[in-house]
Amino acid sequence: MTIWLTQAEADALLAMEKHRVDEQRWSLPDMGGGIVVPLVSADGDEAFHIDISRGRINLAKGKIQNRARTTMVLARIDFGGPPHRNPDDEEIACPHVHLYREGYGDRWAFPISPEVFTQPTDHWQTLVDFMRFCNVTRPPEFDRGLFT
Repeated sequence: MTIWLTQAEADALLAMEKHRVDEQRWSLPDMGGGIVVPLVSADGDEAFHIDISRGRINLAKGKIQNRARTTMVLARIDFGGPPHRNPDDEEIACPHVHLYREGYGDRWAFPISPEVFTQPTDHWQTLVDFMRFCNVTRPPEFDRGLFT
């Protein structure tokens, strides 16, 4: 049984200020890798995660997502992959952003906004822009490694 958030709850969680939980320095994933970075709301009442993963063969492919309440994907950006087909059969080119939609979870994708995602082929800048989009005001520390 899936437990859905209301749209108002999801929107409030996405807009909520998020902070790193500690001073750990994270290594961004290489080929086929992924990391899960914990975050917390400014008041400490809500836990969040930023998931970052890279393709195994195609390093241009990956995703960055923001989850709340362990399993609820609030937002995700997919890059370097195939287009996405929405429940209404509309096809959205990649890169695209998925946003939580009540009753559908993260199954709806939207074209990225160039005002929000300023350099979608630069994975580091996409991560920075995504964290800003998700209101991560005290971001975790990262070693960029090969994440370019």
